[in-house]
Amino acid sequence: MTLTVILVDCGLELIPKEIINNPAIQKSIKNRSYPLKLLDNALHHTSMGKLKNLTKRGRPDIVHACLLNALGSPLSKSGNLKLYMHTVNNKLYKINTEIKIARNYNRFKGLMAKLLIEGEIRTEDLLLISRIEKKLSELLKSISSEEIILFSSKGKLVKNHFELFDKNLTKNYVVILGCFQKGYFSDDISNLSNKIVSISRYHLDAWVALSKVIGYYEISNDIV
Repeated sequence: MTLTVILVDCGLELIPKEIINNPAIQKSIKNRSYPLKLLDNALHHTSMGKLKNLTKRGRPDIVHACLLNALGSPLSKSGNLKLYMHTVNNKLYKINTEIKIARNYNRFKGLMAKLLIEGEIRTEDLLLISRIEKKLSELLKSISSEEIILFSSKGKLVKNHFELFDKNLTKNYVVILGCFQKGYFSDDISNLSNKIVSISRYHLDAWVALSKVIGYYEISNDIV
């Protein structure tokens, strides 16, 4: 069946109204291009100091790396991956694994800004990313799965793939991974699963953790 991956608290948002009138930001967005509409810590860090939940915001680069890892994996190419993206502002999106995510970061930012503004990304024939009008908890209830696993450095350490995934492609798993710079899940997200695990003694970048999780599933089910 499938491994459903949900990337949560992704640092994807348009420049928020709290700082949109900052002179430095107004200067940067004067040409109104899509990429410049997206909050990006690399460009806007001097203006972001007063934003709440700061360490999870303005990091589209983390999302970019995670999507490239997931969509480029043998798991995705085999048709056994389902992928969702949840933002820091609780917007939820389903990603068609046939999408070709731009390698160029600036083009990716433009795509994400367009998504946030229009609610979807599509070609003439194919819906590539679509907004889901549900809460994260509601999405999980709608997915048929035997197990929901949340990955956190605070979780129980597992050391091999068979501690996570059975060699059984008929079993559906949902995995939840944080897609942010640092910090921990809110209680609302932590309470989505009673199985919280860690896959390293070290704090891992989101895209490294995601790659390991997908790799464990591929090894468990001989997907090469």
